[in-house]
Amino acid sequence: MAILAVEAMDLGPDVRAIGIELVEGGDREPLHGPEAAQIWSRALPSLAGQEPWTLDFFSHLEPLPEFCKSQNLEYREASERCIVISAPVQEKLSQLLLRFEGETIGLRAGNLVSAGDAALENELSRQGADAYHRAYSNYLFCAICDLKNGSVVVLSAKLWASEIARRLRPIFSDMDLQVRIGP
Repeated sequence: MAILAVEAMDLGPDVRAIGIELVEGGDREPLHGPEAAQIWSRALPSLAGQEPWTLDFFSHLEPLPEFCKSQNLEYREASERCIVISAPVQEKLSQLLLRFEGETIGLRAGNLVSAGDAALENELSRQGADAYHRAYSNYLFCAICDLKNGSVVVLSAKLWASEIARRLRPIFSDMDLQVRIGP
């Protein structure tokens, strides 16, 4: 059985963060590969609820446009080193997450996604995920996805660990996966 553990993180007094960890139940090792990509492709959109959301890629961008074209995924080159993919459907998202599992991927949800946020996208190009620190309060959340290590860190002034767990539990009722608060 796989486990999605959701818990508050202490990243300092000026940041509110929630960690989500996907591990194999028996040995608590990070779950990765096709099974993990399927789980994350359900979990990530569920975090956004009804809010618009997007994935932000800001490192090792060279293979991304070609992959997107081969999968008929729309993308936008937001700045020099930032490519944005808006809300791909689950099947395409799973393939994308599996292909780029070794990369750090950003995720953000909220009204600014629809309007575009050139200032943040330029900062992502310059600073990578660190740019979310100053911007996350403008969104429902910003998140840093390190799927190779089975980890997503959600920065949010609006979501709590309990709310994230509440959003995730129903979408996995048909799987042998436990969503829990705490390690």
